[in-house]
Amino acid sequence: MSASTQDPTDELDGDIQADIFKEPDGYYEPEKPPTQVCHTLLSGEAVTLRLVGHNPLWGHLLWNAGRIISDYLEERGHDLVRDRDVLELGAGAGLPSLVCATLSARKVVVTDYPDSELIDNLRINISSLNSVTQGLNINAEGYLWGSDTQQILSHLDDASAGFDLLILADVLFNHSEHHKLVATIQKTLKKTTESRALVFFTPYRPWLLNKDLAFFGIASEAGFHVDKVFEKVMDKVMFDEDPGDELLRRTVYGYELRW
Repeated sequence: MSASTQDPTDELDGDIQADIFKEPDGYYEPEKPPTQVCHTLLSGEAVTLRLVGHNPLWGHLLWNAGRIISDYLEERGHDLVRDRDVLELGAGAGLPSLVCATLSARKVVVTDYPDSELIDNLRINISSLNSVTQGLNINAEGYLWGSDTQQILSHLDDASAGFDLLILADVLFNHSEHHKLVATIQKTLKKTTESRALVFFTPYRPWLLNKDLAFFGIASEAGFHVDKVFEKVMDKVMFDEDPGDELLRRTVYGYELRW
C-alpha cells in the first residue's frame, strides 16, 4: 500500500476511539431550571421570588432564617430599617434585603458569592420588585467574604462610615468561613452604638451546633457585644429525611452583634 493510500480501517478506528470517550445519552443530569417561591409579608402582601435551579452554595432554596429575619425586620422596620443603610451577606434570593427596600431603607446592598448566576438572579428579583414599587434604592453585588469591601461600601454616600445594619441569615453552617465573616462585619458595620449585625440561623446539622455557635465566640474576641435576641420553633423541619434532633432542626435562633 502506497503512502498516499489510506487504510479504510483507519477512519473506522478513529470513530471507535471517539465513541470510547463519548458519554452515553443521559450520562449528565439535565440542568435544573429556576423555580419560584412565595413569601407572605406580615402586611398580607405576597412576594414571589425567583430561585436559581441548583447551586452548590445552596442558593436554590429559601431558608427558614431568611423568612423569619424578614418578619423580624418588618415588625421593627421603623427602628431598624427606615432611613438606614443595610448590607446583606450570603443573601441567596435576597428576601430580607427586598423587605428592607420596601421598608424605606436609605440604601440596601445585597450580596452573595460572586457567581454570575446567583447575582443575576438577585438582580432579577430586584427588578421584579421594582415593577411593583418604584424607586427602590437597592443594588446587588458579588462579594467573597473576607475580601476587600471597597466596592460594596462605594454604594454609600459616605463610604468611610459603613452600614447601619448587617443581615446574615443561615450562613453559619460554613464553619471554615467564620473568621472571614467576622472580618467583613468589622470592615462594614458602622462604628456607632446603634449599628448592629443580625445573625439568624437554624442548626440543620444539630450535632454540629457547637461549631455553629463558635462564630459568636470569634465575634466576641473581635470586639463585638453578642446577645441572643430571638428564638422561634417552626411548625415543621425543612428536610424530613435529615438526621438529628428534630426540635433543633425546626428552631430559628437570632443573635445581635454590636460594637
